[in-house]
Amino acid sequence: MTDCRRVVIVPCSGIGKTYGTVSREAAYEVTEGTRPAETQIVPLSLLVLGDEEARAAVAGNPAVTIDGCKLACATKMVKESGGTVAQDFAVLDVYRRYKHFKPQGIAELNEGGQNLARALADEIAAVVDDLGTKHSDDARGSVEAQDA
Repeated sequence: MTDCRRVVIVPCSGIGKTYGTVSREAAYEVTEGTRPAETQIVPLSLLVLGDEEARAAVAGNPAVTIDGCKLACATKMVKESGGTVAQDFAVLDVYRRYKHFKPQGIAELNEGGQNLARALADEIAAVVDDLGTKHSDDARGSVEAQDA
């Protein structure tokens, strides 16, 4: 991405739930591991509390949400905070695609949970890459329109 815009990753905060832990581990993998320059994490709890910096981050950048259950709290809070959800992921849907990974654990995921988090992170990274390409194309189109 050519400017300060970064993709905001908002994971589930389902503390005490395996799928919540998978969502957070996937978010950390993307924001700290595979795409740190292109992404930033915004904790769901800050959006729930109405934190102005968190709200500004989701309002000014495309967001990828990772929901651990059907309540879809991350997706709902991004929208309620004035953000645009570019892509939403449900951990359960990702698990259905990778049934051979059997996530267990809460404070520490088992190998299946870690593998599921990595698979989810890979899918998120692909979306981040696509959003970066779209953003570059949009910026290039704006420059070309100004030159015409």
